[in-house]
Amino acid sequence: MTRFHQVTERMEVAAASARRPISELRLLAVSKKQPIERIRSLAEEGQTSFGENYVDEAVAKMDELADLALEWHFIGPIQSNKTRTLVERFDWVQSVDRIKIVRRLNDQHPGNRPALNVLLQVNLDGEAQKAGCAPEAIASLAEAVAAAEHLILRGLMAIPAPRDDPQAQADVFGRLRGYFDELAAAYPSVDTLSAGMSADLEAAIAAGSTMIRVGTDLFGPRPE
Repeated sequence: MTRFHQVTERMEVAAASARRPISELRLLAVSKKQPIERIRSLAEEGQTSFGENYVDEAVAKMDELADLALEWHFIGPIQSNKTRTLVERFDWVQSVDRIKIVRRLNDQHPGNRPALNVLLQVNLDGEAQKAGCAPEAIASLAEAVAAAEHLILRGLMAIPAPRDDPQAQADVFGRLRGYFDELAAAYPSVDTLSAGMSADLEAAIAAGSTMIRVGTDLFGPRPE
């Protein structure tokens, strides 16, 4: 069984345990630092959505894989000087966390591309080294995205601090789900909760995540 089928089978088991249809879930392959041949191989197995953390690396991969119909997500911290490239090359940006970035993404959108799908990154644990807005900033940030002509507010993304205890995982994802439900009640376009990685995807799926982000378990260890 390939790594791809191991991960998708694990998602299917978790969805069944949570009494959710697997059709509600999407898998995002986190391909940062992974070589082109591994991405191409995974695409041949049926994976179409890929997440990248570094803009320049991602653009080089997009160019090399232009023959494939792939969907590209940016999931890393956003630098102001990279926003033009984000709107010109990516389909989704999952890590929007401040008003300045919302304005730059909208103002620099070329207009001849579809509207950019946006997730707000929430810093659930207040970690100073991690990107993401504070939970209390979600409402104002969402309002800015919703008012932007070239952006579509799709939901929330979070990378909680690692927790080994299943109940602790459930608690933090439950808190995130609460924020998501409030957002979805206010904005009809909101349909995506990007949460859960290799170590905690079961807890994330049980809490209502719709997009799981997996890297090494799909690709194998990154080359040195």
